[in-house]
Amino acid sequence: MAYKIDESCISCGACADACPVNCISEGDSTYVIDADACIECGSCADTCPVGAPKQD
Repeated sequence: MAYKIDESCISCGACADACPVNCISEGDSTYVIDADACIECGSCADTCPVGAPKQD
């Protein structure tokens, strides 16, 4: 199951920097993960200071 970033995102960009396949981009109010490109490695969740990325 791909990861999804929830509303607790503080838009710090740590998840995007940690993603090995560059599937995370800045959205309107939070960062967004391209579910089709996500390899479910969990790097984004491990790096996020507020735990916003969760498995969908």
